[in-house]
Amino acid sequence: MTQIISLSDRAAERIKEIMSKDQKSLGVRVGVKSGGCAGMEYVMEYAKEKNLNEELIEDKGVKVFIDPKAVMYLLGTQMDYKKDKFSSSFVFNNPNETERCGCGESFKID
Repeated sequence: MTQIISLSDRAAERIKEIMSKDQKSLGVRVGVKSGGCAGMEYVMEYAKEKNLNEELIEDKGVKVFIDPKAVMYLLGTQMDYKKDKFSSSFVFNNPNETERCGCGESFKID
């Protein structure tokens, strides 16, 4: 069975670094919502508790809670963390995407 989401080493280290500053959180929550020019956007937030029907993935020492409505959109996705000269961000490498907007903020799945 394909894991819903996995973390790159860089993403896991960055989440651990962020989480060390917020002791109240159990992990991060990942979901999707309607929006952006391609139709859907990734959503990421602190998870203070496990919500009903959420999937819990533990990868590289990090707990990732998956919104049940997002599972079918995220199946097989790898979350990475990229840093360059002017910015840093979490990046989702999703094999289900059929289109991504020019700015990289939203995506489409057919």
